[in-house]
Amino acid sequence: MFLHSKGSIRDVPVFSQVPTSTLPAMALALTPAVLLLFVAEVGHATNNTNNCKLIATSKNSQAEKDALSRLEPLTNKTFTVKTKDKEEYTYTFQVCGNAGKEPEGGLVQTVNGKETVIGKYTVTQAVGGSDWVMLIYMNGSQYTTHCGKEQRKAIIMISCAPGVQGDFSIVVEERERETDCFYLFELDSSAVCPSVESKLSLGSILLIVGFSCLAVYLIGGFLYQRLVVGAKGMDQFPNYCFWQEFGNLTADGCDFVCRSRGRHEEPPTYRGVASEPLGEEPEERDDHLLPM
Repeated sequence: MFLHSKGSIRDVPVFSQVPTSTLPAMALALTPAVLLLFVAEVGHATNNTNNCKLIATSKNSQAEKDALSRLEPLTNKTFTVKTKDKEEYTYTFQVCGNAGKEPEGGLVQTVNGKETVIGKYTVTQAVGGSDWVMLIYMNGSQYTTHCGKEQRKAIIMISCAPGVQGDFSIVVEERERETDCFYLFELDSSAVCPSVESKLSLGSILLIVGFSCLAVYLIGGFLYQRLVVGAKGMDQFPNYCFWQEFGNLTADGCDFVCRSRGRHEEPPTYRGVASEPLGEEPEERDDHLLPM
């Protein structure tokens, strides 16, 4: 929806003539009204599918209303396809909007500048599946000779096509029946594709966030140390002294926890041998063994 402003800048009241003391009060009084108008315009802009009127037997069907609401991204867009048999036919389609000059004509056929309404969006049916929506416009222009001169009807099959904005084509015009004739169209679009749920677990998300924060910290810290502080070498690493001490403390903790002997275990000794050093023994003399 496009909002058209009315008037020029000269139409705006000159606030310079208003006493300065009253401006804050006026601003507070106007703020709720402005917000309400904005919300109303946004809400109206996002409900263009309400222009489609379901037939009497379907107007209370919540399933059909939900199917229509899925087509909201396709509103305010015109889709066109051309075919050539004896003459060139141009088919123009809009979701819940006028496709041509004829009022209420949701899908029109143009031949030599003459428009024929194939179906009206004010007489609509909608059926939805997991990845498709079938939209039916009824009460088009009457056939002149075919199908018992009944009114034309358009069936638009809107199918999921990831990455496609809108590929419109005509499949067939079935008019060889006595009654219940129709035009069948196809529209491929990503608008009706089911939403894909994220397959990332909570742990994966936390890891991604953690590594992202770490990358920002390292890159930002490096640039700050390099460009602002003027550091060189390893001093460019952010908080280098802290992380160096942190690494030493971590290594000491691992050694303390993971070493093989316990904290209160005495140092190893050998049986029968004192752990303290022996004192100096007196020198033994063997002079008494010599012959006198």
